[in-house]
Amino acid sequence: MTQKNSAKAKPNVYSMSEVNILMKDTPKKIQSYVNDLEEQISRMSQIGFALSKEKNMDILLEMILLEAKRIANSDGGTLYMRTNDNRLAFKIMKTDSLDFHMGGTSGVDIPFYPIKLYLDDGKPNNNMIAAYVGLSGETVNIPDAYKAEGFDFSGTRAFDEKTGYRSQSFLTVPLRDHENEIIGVLQLLNAQDRKTGDVIAFTEKVQDLVEALSSQAAVAITNKNLIKDLEELFDSFIQVLAAAIDAKSKYTGGHCQRIPVLTETIANAINECKTGALADVYFDEDGMRELLVAAWLHDTGKVATPPHIVDKSTKLETILDRIHLVNTRFEIIRRDEEIKFLKKQLKLEQAGKTDEMKELRKLYRSNLKQIADDQDFINSVNIGGEYLSPEKAKRIKSIAKRKWKDGKERKPIISDDEVYNLSISRGTLTAEDRQIINDHTIHTINMLEKLPWPKKLSNVPGWAAAHHEKLDGTGYPQGLTAEDLPIQPRIVAIADVFEALTASDRPYKKGKTVSESLRIMGFMRNDSHLDPFLYDLFTKERIWESYAKEYLAEHQLDVD
Repeated sequence: MTQKNSAKAKPNVYSMSEVNILMKDTPKKIQSYVNDLEEQISRMSQIGFALSKEKNMDILLEMILLEAKRIANSDGGTLYMRTNDNRLAFKIMKTDSLDFHMGGTSGVDIPFYPIKLYLDDGKPNNNMIAAYVGLSGETVNIPDAYKAEGFDFSGTRAFDEKTGYRSQSFLTVPLRDHENEIIGVLQLLNAQDRKTGDVIAFTEKVQDLVEALSSQAAVAITNKNLIKDLEELFDSFIQVLAAAIDAKSKYTGGHCQRIPVLTETIANAINECKTGALADVYFDEDGMRELLVAAWLHDTGKVATPPHIVDKSTKLETILDRIHLVNTRFEIIRRDEEIKFLKKQLKLEQAGKTDEMKELRKLYRSNLKQIADDQDFINSVNIGGEYLSPEKAKRIKSIAKRKWKDGKERKPIISDDEVYNLSISRGTLTAEDRQIINDHTIHTINMLEKLPWPKKLSNVPGWAAAHHEKLDGTGYPQGLTAEDLPIQPRIVAIADVFEALTASDRPYKKGKTVSESLRIMGFMRNDSHLDPFLYDLFTKERIWESYAKEYLAEHQLDVD
């Protein structure tokens, strides 16, 4: 394999003696060399800046290949990237004379299997030129593939026979990252004489320039991959955090993961809106990402909310549902009532007062029925509902006066705190419970503001914590008004309300239908709790529809 380790050219500069000769005998050549050198430096500087600036990986890779082809004036080229399973994947292929362009920005997938760096027996795949360079890190410069020894060019010859092409000169260069790891291979095909167009070998000067470009390219690719990896790690982290928050409650699983879905749907609809108050609002890639991160993290503060409040499915629930304690007291009262009845019955029997026995039994049955009725009533009001009437609240207080015997002490069957909880008019939360839950927005902003957010995500803490603010200033945690409330948290608010209304996993209610939810949101719109323009877009453009079809039950889809 004598052609693998082709000699490296000396640096692309002239020695002082050479410069003196040129200056003395051929000043035009010196000027030509200087001009050429200036052009190459300028081009390398420009391509270096362009490579560092480009965000799209396909465009970046194509830019690298095209610049290498320009430097070498080659007819064709292929760029491979190393995969995690030790292969070289085809990323872009281009041959000008065949009008052949695959991968990159072409939109045409490359159908060829990646090249294995190691054979099935574990040995290095040194017969394939790209694999050899990908393993050894050595540049291979072959003047004529048909005369070369040591490499398998059977695939190249088969391609030539099929297309009528003549593959001749090859320049294959490794791409090394900042840790000297080989991340890819650049291969150029058929260098051409700039005057005649004839296929020639790749010169040592061209090889040096392509190697220099490859070094720049590898740094740019590595930087993009590092940024991409960090973004993926960050996205995974916030999704894991959201999943952890959802998992904290058996009743709200999936809420934090559903809100970004609905938020993105709304934002995309805004981008497509061409008329009205939202026509000038547009979320570019960075703006959309910042919005979605805020949506993912909108309930971060709930990690500090006690689970027994988040999961409070009944009014008396704390760490356990205290209705069981109340029911035990009813059983004790029922037992005591029976003991009292039996004692009186025994006395009457002993006194022979059989006429009074009938009245005693009647009173006993009446007392048992009242106890059962009161117990059933307390159990029913313990379940949170939409409304508790004043009459029911009054009855709770009346029942609470009934005494039960706790050892030698007689106590109210329902404590003052239990009466307070049972008297909740809507849902299952007291004002204090509600405040603890509302404080999750304060915890959210306090937690998120401690993180070193990059400039492009600097608004995330404020937006994430503001989804319970209202346009009239009655929201929380800061009581912001319309003038102070950006559109981003308004979008998250629409998503949050619709998800909460339609969710079927809440402990205190069933999931509402689409029509019921939109009607309630309409009232909130009219009361300046929700953005009117967003609500109108949400309803008129049926933005909710795709989300509802995926996440709601069949019976909830009641809007044609």
